[in-house]
Amino acid sequence: MLRFNVLLILTVALDWFGLAAAARAQNNMAGCRAYQQQTMTLDKVAEDHYVLKGTPDAPVQIDCDDMQLFADHLESFRAEGRIVGRGNIVYVSGGNRISAERMEFNTKTRTGTFYVAFGTATLRDKPNPGPFGGQEPDAYFWGDELRKVGPKKFTIVRGGFTTCVQPTPRWDVQSGSITINLDDYALLRNAIFRVKDVPVMYLPVFYYPIQEDDRATGFLMPVYGSTTARGQSISNSFFWAVSRSQDVTLYHDWFSKTGQQVGGEYRYVAGPGSQGNGQGSFLNERAATATSASGAATPTNARRSYNVRGDLTQRLPLGMTVRGNADYFSSIVTQQRYQQDIYRATNRSRRFGANLNGSWKEYSLSATADRNDYFDGDTSFTTTGSLPRISFSRGERPIGGSSVYFGANTEVVSIQRSTTRNDVKSEDKGLTRVDVNPSVRFPFTRWPFLTVNSSVSWRGTYWTESLDEAKVQVPESIGRRFFDVQARITGPVFNRIWNTDGNGYANKFKHVVEPSLTIVRRTAIDNFDRVVQLDGNDSIVGNVTQYSYALANRLYAKKDVSREILTATVSQSYYTDERAAQFDRDFQSSFNIATRPTHFSPVAVQLRGAPTDRLQAELRTEWDPTAHALRTLAASGGYNNDWIQATAGWSQRRYIPTLRGFDVEANATNYLNATTNIRRAGGRVGGSYSFNYDLRGDAFLQQRYTAYYNAQCCGVGIEYQTFNFRGSVAGRGLAQDRRFNLSFTLAGIGTFSNLFGAFGQQNR
Repeated sequence: MLRFNVLLILTVALDWFGLAAAARAQNNMAGCRAYQQQTMTLDKVAEDHYVLKGTPDAPVQIDCDDMQLFADHLESFRAEGRIVGRGNIVYVSGGNRISAERMEFNTKTRTGTFYVAFGTATLRDKPNPGPFGGQEPDAYFWGDELRKVGPKKFTIVRGGFTTCVQPTPRWDVQSGSITINLDDYALLRNAIFRVKDVPVMYLPVFYYPIQEDDRATGFLMPVYGSTTARGQSISNSFFWAVSRSQDVTLYHDWFSKTGQQVGGEYRYVAGPGSQGNGQGSFLNERAATATSASGAATPTNARRSYNVRGDLTQRLPLGMTVRGNADYFSSIVTQQRYQQDIYRATNRSRRFGANLNGSWKEYSLSATADRNDYFDGDTSFTTTGSLPRISFSRGERPIGGSSVYFGANTEVVSIQRSTTRNDVKSEDKGLTRVDVNPSVRFPFTRWPFLTVNSSVSWRGTYWTESLDEAKVQVPESIGRRFFDVQARITGPVFNRIWNTDGNGYANKFKHVVEPSLTIVRRTAIDNFDRVVQLDGNDSIVGNVTQYSYALANRLYAKKDVSREILTATVSQSYYTDERAAQFDRDFQSSFNIATRPTHFSPVAVQLRGAPTDRLQAELRTEWDPTAHALRTLAASGGYNNDWIQATAGWSQRRYIPTLRGFDVEANATNYLNATTNIRRAGGRVGGSYSFNYDLRGDAFLQQRYTAYYNAQCCGVGIEYQTFNFRGSVAGRGLAQDRRFNLSFTLAGIGTFSNLFGAFGQQNR
């Protein structure tokens, strides 16, 4: 009974004191209330001045909306809305916590000062480490004074900051003035960066992002590099999170031997189906000297070059969509000499283009402008493209209520085709072509095991230029008209199903055998030899019947779900006119004017297997029936699980002395490539290895090693690559380039891939 009376009196006193529930307390302390403990006492010192006393085991607790205050001793000045506390001060708000020796706090403004204090802030639920570090879940800060100046904003006097929340942090930054905006950033001035309590760097200004989404404005960690060609390098970047849907990254690269590079990247997402990214760079190279492995010195000239890359997709009104792309460089020597990405370093083409398309029911419109340059030297290249290419089509629709379908396509294109030697255009084969192609299709699908699709189309084509009798292109127009009759027969399809005991690989297997035959008949094209053959539409041979036959075997397995685990397909074509085999684009090795005319195409064999969800493999080869030899082979495969991903590929174009088009030994190729990525569970440790090997030349084109290790709040990434310049236009004076990159990471501050592909990817 006595205890009940004490609690009742104390509750009434607290209500009158102004720290009761906000629903009843309409005074200067509204929104805050005190929770009484067994040993807490309440003393009235003067009007509006009260003292609440607790103990370390049962402190005074004050709740103010979304925050809590604890103290052994607390004084309240009701009129001022001020609370003064001392002894085991604890401030809690969400996932943020501050401990201090004493404090002064204003319950009206929700601001105050904590003396001799330290605190932690929860940034995310769990860490997300990777090759380039990542944000840790907590941050730790301390100082002589912690001033709460806003809902989530603090200033620290003579303190420090780190995301290594452990007894002895691996790193921290100390400063006389720190501003922390929780869930946003920490800003330090005149700071000292320390590793294991050892000062290692002075930072005039240090901006540290602590946003949960890892998209905070600020400088990224620099990347140090060293290569044989460029010397030592330092790559820096600044990331600007413009908004949730767009960002900008600015880059700067310094090379001790060759000069400097600046660049930038812009990315945006405007909505579903509307996004884009663009990257540009400018490299200012000074004259340098390249030293080969034998010690021979070769001077290189000063050069200024640029590079532009990007992709764009933007939806427009009226069902229209515009797309753009670019991968354009001004100097292929710079591209091949500097790029660490093997694809870009060996790529001999540059391009840019744009497309506008739209569809309205069965009608569609497309307009394209593009240009592609294919280099065969540092200043010699062949240009292809279209300026513009406009096509209008009507999709297939039934004629009346019948099962006969009608469709049509029309195209007008200004084809660009020219040759440039030593930066001077030496040959121009460009012309304008108009093509009209209506068609009628008759499908037969009455039986599930047999389908027949037949079609008849007429094609009329007009060119503004043609070839004369001497095979010289002249400005004399020419036309072509022919009928094309096709029938595609699939089946009869045979299948067999058998069950297993259900305890092994699958409960059920299904084998499907699917033959197919396509018959194509084209009427005569009398002026075939006068057509300027620029692409596949110009290389159609007339007065020919083509029989394309194939046999596919598919094996399905079903346990929980059904999936295809093995496919084997064999296909070949026969042509009544042996010239047609030279222009059949269905076969990789046939579209070559140098090959010998033959009535039979090569036999294409394709195998594809996926015995598990983690393992896939594919093999494709083409066998020549006249030389009785394999023309080309290509194989690829991949395996992945929770900690390893591996891919490999092999391709070969064979040397066949008895087969025209394959009888030049210098044109034979044989390449092997593989990539393996290993990542331990949790992402703390990982690495990768990749190589491209020339089996015919018995030499590595490149080898690349990458490894990273992340501790709780920091990490390191290392990359080493050897690159062979043999056969490259950039290899003058330098047979091989050895490249080394080093990057340190701090939790919350990402590093990045520089403009030449260090570490193989971008992360910020």
